[in-house]
Amino acid sequence: MTRDLGFAHVYEPARQAGAPTLLMLHGTGGDEHDMLPLAKALAPAASILSPRGKVVEHGMPRFFRRLAEGVFDEADLRVRATELATFVAAAAAHYGFEPSRIVAVGFSNGANIAAGVLLLHPGVLSGAVLFRAMVPLVPATPSDLSGTRVLISNGRQDPLVAPAETERLARMMRDAGAAVDVHWEPAGHQLTNGDVAAARAWLSSSPAAPR
Repeated sequence: MTRDLGFAHVYEPARQAGAPTLLMLHGTGGDEHDMLPLAKALAPAASILSPRGKVVEHGMPRFFRRLAEGVFDEADLRVRATELATFVAAAAAHYGFEPSRIVAVGFSNGANIAAGVLLLHPGVLSGAVLFRAMVPLVPATPSDLSGTRVLISNGRQDPLVAPAETERLARMMRDAGAAVDVHWEPAGHQLTNGDVAAARAWLSSSPAAPR
């Protein structure tokens, strides 16, 4: 773990030449270590970049502030998304991984900041797996996500993210030009084995997968 480049983070190099980099983004209360086992389950050959969110809410790290449950501080989100995009670019230069083959994998708050980076800074991520994501914000100007692949994996019984919110996010990403797949689990807000299997299959079919 290091604090260089602006975020406390873990970096693990790829085990196979040509593998993508997974940007692992934890949920509320997680840290830079929480998502490492998931990364290895999803794409064992990939390099891993896993930062810790810099906002602390009641002792729990997050990637941006919220005003209430499900109500985001959009001004802070914009600042934090820019910080994260800057960090990703700096990490690519520092560690030498390919900046055009970075796929974010985020859970809950981590999925929402990943969606924010996609919408506010197109081109930083080649794709994203968003577990239990919401619409983070509506950009002031339309985003261009042409060539970007997104998987949204949400739970039908999630008390925090309504199905309509999931569909709204998917529609927003598609309207911006992204290729979006939506996967539903018969579950709540927790991550399931089905989520992992769907994400693993989606990643293996991605142009960013090792060839």
